[in-house]
Amino acid sequence: MHHFEDELTCPICYSIFEDPRVLPCSHTFCRNCLENVLQASGNFYIWRPLRIPLKCPNCRSIMEIAPTGIESLPVNFALRAIIEKYQQEDHPDLITCPEHYRQPLNVYCLLDKKLVCGHCLTIGQHHGHPIDDLQSAYLKEKETPQKLLEQLTDTHWTDITRLIEKLEEQKSLSEKMVQGDKEIVLQYFKELSDTLEQKKKFFLTALCDVGNLINQEYVPQIERMKEMREQQFELMTLTTSLQEESPLKFLEKLDDVRQRVQILKQRPLPDVQPVEIYPRVSQVLKEDWSRTEIGQIKKLHIPEMKISSKRMPCSWPDDEKEVEFFKILNIVIVTLISVILMLILFFNQHIITFLNEITSICFSEVSLSVYQSLSNNLHDLKNILCRTLNLLKEFMWKIVYR
Repeated sequence: MHHFEDELTCPICYSIFEDPRVLPCSHTFCRNCLENVLQASGNFYIWRPLRIPLKCPNCRSIMEIAPTGIESLPVNFALRAIIEKYQQEDHPDLITCPEHYRQPLNVYCLLDKKLVCGHCLTIGQHHGHPIDDLQSAYLKEKETPQKLLEQLTDTHWTDITRLIEKLEEQKSLSEKMVQGDKEIVLQYFKELSDTLEQKKKFFLTALCDVGNLINQEYVPQIERMKEMREQQFELMTLTTSLQEESPLKFLEKLDDVRQRVQILKQRPLPDVQPVEIYPRVSQVLKEDWSRTEIGQIKKLHIPEMKISSKRMPCSWPDDEKEVEFFKILNIVIVTLISVILMLILFFNQHIITFLNEITSICFSEVSLSVYQSLSNNLHDLKNILCRTLNLLKEFMWKIVYR
């Protein structure tokens, strides 16, 4: 620190003077610092109340002060004025304490190895720590940078250099692996995308072919129906215009119109039946494609799609006799199947015994084992017939009540 700033620092607290007081020996200290020194030697109050002895912390001279204590000491007004002016000015080259405002870092803490101010030693976290002045601390630590430099250039740092090179090499290899994997991913999904795009085109082409088949199925019929409707409109116009003709013309044209109407009505109408597209794309995608692994998509084939006429749903019979007939037919079928099942249930054991006797006489042991296996499965056959009966019943009810 600059010598001038040293002159503004209390030798007890190492802070800028606060309320500086002058001792008879001409040494100046902070008022609070002198109060602390006086309290440390307070036993003199008992036997000499008129004068209080005080030892100067700097020159160690013993002097007596008035009973009023430190308050009786004169204020160093010149020093206080200098301090006030100093504190009003800016000092960019002065390093101050970050914890105590405008207090210079003028002491070196030996315990924490750092610069501190006077307040750090008296009221701060460095209270009671061993200290040293800046010059002494500088002389003691002057050779430390060279020692640190030697520590920074030993074999430990050579090993670190090799380790850095090895890490960079491993990093480069890993990055190459990642880049190679990226290229594999891009290539894989490009091929997959091309395959899917090709399959999509095949599907759409197949559906376009089905659309063409539908046009071939319906367009000719629609055109014939439109032609018949145009002939109908033409005959309606001719029929209406006959009312305005003379009797001769009326009779002459009427026969021609009559014949044309009869011919038009006798033309057969097409049997309108919906077509069925098979297989359906949704079924193919759900049953085949959704269960296929990605790698097997190339092996999937696009099915050839076709159309076929399917029967119109049966309507409800208009004739009451037809309804009654279907009901009677349903009862007869259900009764017949029930009788067959009852015969199987009641004569199951007799049939098995009979078959065993026949097979034991007429067939070899191999044939006997086959028949025994068949007889053991009669119960399963009975269950199958029961399920078949239920399905037939549902089917007959659908036919009757549609």
